[in-house]
Amino acid sequence: MDFIIEQLPAQPVIYIRRVGAYGTENYELMGTLKEWANQRGLLKDCIIYGIAQDNPANIPPEQCRYDVCLVTMSDYPIDGAVQRGEIPCGRYAVFTILHTAEEVREFWQSVTQKLQQENLKVDDAKPILERYKHKLVEAGKCEFCIPLI
Repeated sequence: MDFIIEQLPAQPVIYIRRVGAYGTENYELMGTLKEWANQRGLLKDCIIYGIAQDNPANIPPEQCRYDVCLVTMSDYPIDGAVQRGEIPCGRYAVFTILHTAEEVREFWQSVTQKLQQENLKVDDAKPILERYKHKLVEAGKCEFCIPLI
């Protein structure tokens, strides 16, 4: 499993949050943000992040927060459907995989071992980012950005 190390800048975003157990509702939330963004002409060549803000091993599932974010200018006008936020800057291990259930499952089963083999330590103070760049999505791929210390 290949990856690159990337220094991400802080990125202003607009986002929609869902609170509850992680699952198919997160996929539906992504559709809601895409529809909102498409109505405003923001989907072309965009970057969308999915962020599981909480670890369900530490937080009751019904309290877990999931954000779907669209990178935009910090002063982009918002309405009651979205909130303004920021993707945290930092050093990340970025893995590009096929966006299929099987590939995602295999990624999660092997990522910890891969990072340990590379002597990389995860920054548990920051969330793992699912990154969807328009061109990668068109190729059936997505990225997982693991924050590093």
